Amino acid sequence: MTRLGDLERAVMDVLWDTVPATSGGVTVREVAEALDGRELAYTTVMTVLDRLAGKGMVQREREGRAWRYRAAASREAHIAQLMLDALDLGGSRDAALVRFARSVTGTEADVLRAALGAEAGLTAPTTAPAAQPATGPAGADGATDR
Repeated sequence: MTRLGDLERAVMDVLWDTVPATSGGVTVREVAEALDGRELAYTTVMTVLDRLAGKGMVQREREGRAWRYRAAASREAHIAQLMLDALDLGGSRDAALVRFARSVTGTEADVLRAALGAEAGLTAPTTAPAAQPATGPAGADGATDR
């Protein structure tokens, strides 16, 4: 995933903070107005949104002569992908995860535990009954384990 520059981040913050994922999006002019403290030219904002679309960060849809833009993924999804990309930078993923886990606050650790517990509950395979000697795919009595 691509890291964002300062202006790209500011534009994405506008999209993440003001545009519901289910909406039709916003125009370049609306984004420029939301960035009013930066005094950016309309064409600058248009260029940034076009580049973000090229990077897959925003989706755009034609409306008349203008484009409407919205974030392609949530802020949380973007941050999670950045974290996964950081784990791929090299070295031991396990060591990096352990270091990260030791650096979070107690509340953050509780959130991680709950998320991991929920994930384990959803994806944990069902366990078969105690192992019995088998004579091929079926047990000794010819019945399969279920």
